[in-house]
Amino acid sequence: MATAYKMPEAAALPDRPLRVALFSGNYNYVRDGANQALNRLVAYLEAQGCVVRVYSPTSDTPAFEPAGTLVSIPSFAIPGRGEYRLALGLPDRLKREIRDFAPDIIHLSAPDPAAHAAKKLGRDLGVPVVASIHTRFETYFEYYGLGFIRPGIEALLKRFYAGLDSIFVTTAGFGETMREAGIISAEPAVWSRGVDKQRFHPGRRSLEWRWSLGIADDEPVIGFVGRLVLEKGLDMVAAAVAELKARGVRHRLLVVGEGPARDGFARDVPDAIFLGFQDGINLARAYASVDMLLNPSITETFGNINLEAMASGIPVVAARAGGNECLVADGVTGALVGPRDVAGYADALGRYCADPALARAHGKAGLTAAQAYDWDAINAAVLTRYRELIADKHK
Repeated sequence: MATAYKMPEAAALPDRPLRVALFSGNYNYVRDGANQALNRLVAYLEAQGCVVRVYSPTSDTPAFEPAGTLVSIPSFAIPGRGEYRLALGLPDRLKREIRDFAPDIIHLSAPDPAAHAAKKLGRDLGVPVVASIHTRFETYFEYYGLGFIRPGIEALLKRFYAGLDSIFVTTAGFGETMREAGIISAEPAVWSRGVDKQRFHPGRRSLEWRWSLGIADDEPVIGFVGRLVLEKGLDMVAAAVAELKARGVRHRLLVVGEGPARDGFARDVPDAIFLGFQDGINLARAYASVDMLLNPSITETFGNINLEAMASGIPVVAARAGGNECLVADGVTGALVGPRDVAGYADALGRYCADPALARAHGKAGLTAAQAYDWDAINAAVLTRYRELIADKHK
């Protein structure tokens, strides 16, 4: 299973600030949980005195300001999903720039051509090369009628992750899943996720805000938070709330997020309230003001939304898959349901709708569990692993 690492007692490290080269497929041009985690890591590393240079595709309309020094690399918009870009290989000018930067370690976060080139460059430079896995990328194609190419994608991933000095996964359970699938063979290290407990907490709940949306005090509200893309399980959300309606269970669906599948999803859930993209305090208020979270995605490696919901004091109904199982305690902080079990989702949601006291009890248990997830401690573990690998190279 995945393990945590401790700093070696004696480490012959460079007597200057560590230099880190990080490669990302999407560092800040679209907002998602993975790139926000990377930005938090970079901000932490720089606060510890490291020098970080990030290589990523960029956009003229970024979603947020990046942490660290961002260097644009050649890319093109992915057909059919133009909001995302695929990084190409590294041109000679960037290879020279990286050599001049002289990184002590290279961190790869997306298995794209640029990262493949960076992996080779790291070997030439004689520095540790690590990777972090942020999503079940190989599963995405099934949602777009391209499941037949999954074996080829898995073969590419196996080749990409082979021979690295270390691989970071979000949970021990996810690491086991990737090893069982044969995508990685070495024992990974855990780089978990934290939650901003100053932002996400039950005190953000606002009945006045609910009233402004036409929601009654005693009306159970199911929240869905995330990018509106098929791989987030939108079909299961629509099917679950349709089943609740057929059963005569009183409820409202509140959707937070935007994405290319919005219009189709809105047709499937005509009674839902769509808030669009929310951030900061507005997002925290939305979490705390619903009564439960529905997360049927099976592509999550951690499930940041689960943790944000738990910190907000609400129970989570999630697919029994991926990182959900490592966060949600079935029958304690929420409910885990078979990924395609529509009746199971409806049963779990229906119990919370009918029994607000149960929802509050499970939400309180989730709030307690969320306190253990501290960003600084989690990112410190990554820096510790960096230093251990660099020390090994300097022996």
